[in-house]
Amino acid sequence: MQSRSTWPQTCPIGVAFGAKSGNADMPSRFVDASVFVHAYLKPRRRLKDHEEKIKAHARAIITRINRGEAVVTSSVHLAEVANILEDRMPLEDARTIQLGLCSRETVTVLSVGRSDVIDALALGSDKGVGTSDALAAVLMQSNGLTELYSFDRDFDRIEGLRRVDR
Repeated sequence: MQSRSTWPQTCPIGVAFGAKSGNADMPSRFVDASVFVHAYLKPRRRLKDHEEKIKAHARAIITRINRGEAVVTSSVHLAEVANILEDRMPLEDARTIQLGLCSRETVTVLSVGRSDVIDALALGSDKGVGTSDALAAVLMQSNGLTELYSFDRDFDRIEGLRRVDR
């Protein structure tokens, strides 16, 4: 096994690909884990009509990202996607999806620090949302973002954010 310092750098973390925190180079939308989950997971049952629409919208968002739309996510949200995909599909398929996402120069991956998590815990408690959603909001605010791709309506409880689900 390679030591961590010699692993290939396929998924840059932090202010990546020339984007700078808070400036015009930062992509305009954060991508929540729910988009990847809805796009990639094969249903275990027949989906209801509204669920089929969500899946179609998620795939359309992923198609735009694959075609070069610049977006932002975080290392924590990528790990959340990894955990779900790896549990529900063959490991190699999940890794292929993850590597494809991390290899895109148009996907900025923000790192997460202790203070981000502490702020997210406070926001989550105040707004009644989970830590992961609150963390996305904290990271968005600190990077001047107001829009996110998500199917999670909990984001609607956080002022100053606009959820985009198409």
